[in-house]
Amino acid sequence: MDNLLQELEQLTLAINAQLMGATPEEFEAFVEQRQILVDAIGQEVEKCQPTPAQKDTIRRIMEHDPGIMTRMNAHRLEAKDWLQKRNQAKAQRNAYEAGYTPDSILMDRKK
Repeated sequence: MDNLLQELEQLTLAINAQLMGATPEEFEAFVEQRQILVDAIGQEVEKCQPTPAQKDTIRRIMEHDPGIMTRMNAHRLEAKDWLQKRNQAKAQRNAYEAGYTPDSILMDRKK
């Protein structure tokens, strides 16, 4: 279990070091790798109780979670805003591209 915890800590420190410059794809890869390690650690915990040193390592790893979550949430909000703007632009474009009959006549009235 020590090896798994060490690998998880290195993974967490690596993403934390590049936190502001990390892309959403890098966060996705981080989350996938982290989940694999957490599942493996969970299986090990079922076999034997973690030592106080291992508990301390887990606590140190978890201290980085709020910063990582904040940055991931910022990426989520960016993506949400981009999708809203894209959908709004699509709706505006569709209004101008409405299908008109080519033989129709438009008549204005003077007031």
